[in-house]
Amino acid sequence: MLKRLPRVVREQQMLDAAVKVFADRGFHAASMDEIAEAAGISKPMVYAYLGTKDELFIACLQREATRLMETVAAGVLPAAGPDEQLWNGLRSFFTFVGAHRDGWRVLYRQARSEPHFAGELAGMRARIVEVVAGLLESACVAAAVPARPGDFVAMAYAYVGAAESLADWLADHEEEDPEHTATRMMNFVWVGAESLLQGRVWRA
Repeated sequence: MLKRLPRVVREQQMLDAAVKVFADRGFHAASMDEIAEAAGISKPMVYAYLGTKDELFIACLQREATRLMETVAAGVLPAAGPDEQLWNGLRSFFTFVGAHRDGWRVLYRQARSEPHFAGELAGMRARIVEVVAGLLESACVAAAVPARPGDFVAMAYAYVGAAESLADWLADHEEEDPEHTATRMMNFVWVGAESLLQGRVWRA
């Protein structure tokens, strides 16, 4: 007899199973039968709790995106200097990806490949870009470095895009240490950012 569990616990079990199946099989190849079997429940129960496959996939995206954002936000300490804030954010980000590789594959690969889910990913990226742009602007203001408002957003998109690409690489290399990956990213972006904060820019 199936043990009765609180609804929230059962839903998390279903989402865990769905993320694994979607990551392994892809959205189109994944079936509700596979997801139900992986969760150890009946297919009608999956539909009753989380709806259609499209609705289930969106629920997976929203949960993984929320987890990612909460992890990064918790890692960024407002009182720290600009380099420490960036470092803490990157370390939290790559630690999350290292611990939730299936979740990252669903977020970054599956959502991007499905146009009708791309809006969910775009919303997540926009929130991360906003946070990074805010950090850059605060750092420039504190260092009295002149910059146009659009510069912060453009730089934030560049940083986020680079971090996403490296995270996608990390997801496929389980032998890699997330903190070392964060260090690589820090070395890549901070040298340029530090120069900007000191007022040095490249000119043609």
